[in-house]
Amino acid sequence: MTRKESRLDSALTVLRGVGPALAQTLQRLDLYRVEDLLFLLPLRYEDRTTLVPIGSARPGMRCLISGEVLLAETVYRGRRSLLVRISDDSGQITLRFFYFSQQQQLQFQNGVRVTCFGDVRAGPNSYEIVHPEYRILREQQEPEVDDALTPIYPMTEGVQQGRLRNFVAQALGIMRSEAPAELLPEEVLQDLSLPKLDAAISYLHQPPQDVDLASIEAGNHPCQVRLSFEELLAHYMSLRNLRNLAARESAHALLDKSGLQERFLAALPFALTNAQQRVVAELKADLQVAHPMMRLIQGDVGSGKTVVAAIACAQAVSAGVQVAVMAPTELLAEQHMRSFSDWFQNLDIELAWLSGSQKQAERRASLAAIASGQAKIIIGTHALFQDAVEFANLAFIVIDEQHRFGVHQRVALRNKGKEGGKHPHQLVMTATPIPRTLAMAAYADLDTSVIDELPPGRQPVTTIALPESRRGEVVERVRQACAKGQQAYWVCPLIDESELLDYQAAEASFEILTDTLDTLRVGLVHGRMKNTAREKVMRSFKAGAIDVLVATTVIEVGVDVPNAGLMIIENSERMGLSQLHQLRGRVGRGAAQSHCVMLYKQPLGQLARNRLAVLRQTNDGFLVAQRDLELRGPGELLGTKQTGLPEYRIANLVRDAELMPLVQKSAETIQQRFPDASRAIIRRWLGNEHQYGKV
Repeated sequence: MTRKESRLDSALTVLRGVGPALAQTLQRLDLYRVEDLLFLLPLRYEDRTTLVPIGSARPGMRCLISGEVLLAETVYRGRRSLLVRISDDSGQITLRFFYFSQQQQLQFQNGVRVTCFGDVRAGPNSYEIVHPEYRILREQQEPEVDDALTPIYPMTEGVQQGRLRNFVAQALGIMRSEAPAELLPEEVLQDLSLPKLDAAISYLHQPPQDVDLASIEAGNHPCQVRLSFEELLAHYMSLRNLRNLAARESAHALLDKSGLQERFLAALPFALTNAQQRVVAELKADLQVAHPMMRLIQGDVGSGKTVVAAIACAQAVSAGVQVAVMAPTELLAEQHMRSFSDWFQNLDIELAWLSGSQKQAERRASLAAIASGQAKIIIGTHALFQDAVEFANLAFIVIDEQHRFGVHQRVALRNKGKEGGKHPHQLVMTATPIPRTLAMAAYADLDTSVIDELPPGRQPVTTIALPESRRGEVVERVRQACAKGQQAYWVCPLIDESELLDYQAAEASFEILTDTLDTLRVGLVHGRMKNTAREKVMRSFKAGAIDVLVATTVIEVGVDVPNAGLMIIENSERMGLSQLHQLRGRVGRGAAQSHCVMLYKQPLGQLARNRLAVLRQTNDGFLVAQRDLELRGPGELLGTKQTGLPEYRIANLVRDAELMPLVQKSAETIQQRFPDASRAIIRRWLGNEHQYGKV
């Protein structure tokens, strides 16, 4: 049988018990082919290899027991339930069922022997197991124990754990006669001392009794490393395909023909830092080449990324093409619109605004200006890459907060600029500094520039953490700062009071502060407000008409008020390091000393204590990012819960960071010498997602 005819490549419907409807349900777990089941690794394992005497069972244990039925009765104490009392030579225990049928009750006749598995807990009169998995034993039948640990798989509605386990077992049976292709070259496997693919898969689905569970739970068992390595390799090679594709494609060579970039620089009311000048030079060189630029700018909050992007935009407009600037939220897009309008207002360059909340008349006018080429710089949200938007000659794309967008969204906007065989240049920016090993995996398709210097005159923000019991002192500090002409932010995680989350809500804080700070002007802004209302409050704050702005985390990015010198953050113990650092970056934008106060609720857990300690010790965004990565993982740092970085099935970018240099080295070898293996690895782990590398 050839590889193409392998049953591992077949649809799931070839398995016993899988019909078309169930196959569609299984797609929610990214299961399409039989082979996909092999890479659906267990979340954890249960030990059903040993029979525990009933007398040894204790609350908190999850164990396998067996005994003889002494009594089965239906009781009505609060709610109807079936109680089954079983015993062995060592003791007795109760099985409790809230959902049961009469036929089920009749199974538990006195003297019948039963084996069951579940969580032991303390009941009203004795230990009990609620809704155990159980099996009625035939006469003379001995209880059975498993030879290997029992895997527990990720679940989706409509598929029970037992059925999923059965489907995986069928896939493993097929694998034993038709092993999945070993796609890693032998030399790579030898260099890394990794086990073969089929051996690693079999071991992780059915680990033996003597398995080192601590190693598996830590994710560093050699069999896990074997699969994590190949998955990291697939993602990395897919992104490298994008980069290699760009190197072969054509783009407009953007030269400053009219001197617009020089006039823009001359009109700036401030001097660029050395870091900004270095990055401007890198962008200028990239844009002058007739191949699409694909560059990432990393820069801490307040480092001046936006003006660097605007300088590059001036070069593109001077070359006679259009520019699109995309931000993830309307608030941030509006901030860019204001900044660009200020910088370009005396240079006779028309800007257009596009967002999902625009009124129809305004939207039609923007679309017409974009399609005609009259609008040179178009700023907006994801609305920029919708089908109705037609550009006249889009040749340069700027994307802010790159980790909020997925690769597919970037490609959708990129396709707006495909014209005459040419592709647009791309610049993406992030205010979340990314540690090197993580950047290798997340942004392998991009060249990277770093703005690692703050504008002159900026003083580091002093940061302290205080228990909320000292709220009164903090309020008084706000009163004193505002009396001296400063402004303050008061940030709360939620808008309304919540029964589930004991957070200090923004609206409650607004009412309290308005009453307490009766001589000050207090404003409120949050994500549920209409854009016009929110914009009015933000403008008032920026103009100095509001002293204290109570806000949710919508002000994390996109707000620049140099006179704001005090940041108060409620419930700081519940926020991630990078988010806290972003919020702190809203102050310290003027020449005066600024301060950040992180209020927390006691008792403070060790993880929260560690996070707050990092903020007190450093203002360096790269150090903050590294610690955030170590403490919380890449999901918080890169926004994988949104769309920015593909979800990993097995690999973990923090745990497996040390593999990335080896991934880079192996990817180069495989893509150069084994191109078929490269394509097969990407298909195995990403399915059709890797198509974005072929656009």
